[in-house]
Amino acid sequence: MKLKILVGTVTNTAEYVAQAIEMDCADLVESIEVQMMDGLDISVFDEDALFLICTSTYGAGDVPDNARALFDSLDQAPKFLGHVRYGVIALGDMGSHAATFCFAGKQFDERLQGLGAKRLGEIWCHDASDGSVAETEGAAWCRDWLVQALAT
Repeated sequence: MKLKILVGTVTNTAEYVAQAIEMDCADLVESIEVQMMDGLDISVFDEDALFLICTSTYGAGDVPDNARALFDSLDQAPKFLGHVRYGVIALGDMGSHAATFCFAGKQFDERLQGLGAKRLGEIWCHDASDGSVAETEGAAWCRDWLVQALAT
């Protein structure tokens, strides 16, 4: 099974998390592809893969600019995504943005479920204000998540 990590980021933290996962979890799947969300649309989900949305939250709970086209296409060109299995890594800052903490990842999850896609496991939220390293914790979470996802 291929793991396809779709990255939405402003400051590149989500990209660094995806790269850490690519290095740390390569032994668990046939291949891992990290793809920035720039210019993507709903057709990205036509591929046979296990998907991982890895996104930061920007401003007041917004999806990063590079993820906007993909996010908007889920409403503008909706189609049934019942074949899609996915997970979500949401990055945020509880200290500065408690009301919209990890909101971009949660919004992606809501839209994907609304189109019939199946989230495997819980959304993993990383809080930048707690001093932990997103790359280390994200890769550890993904190892556990992948083991469970591949068993289903």
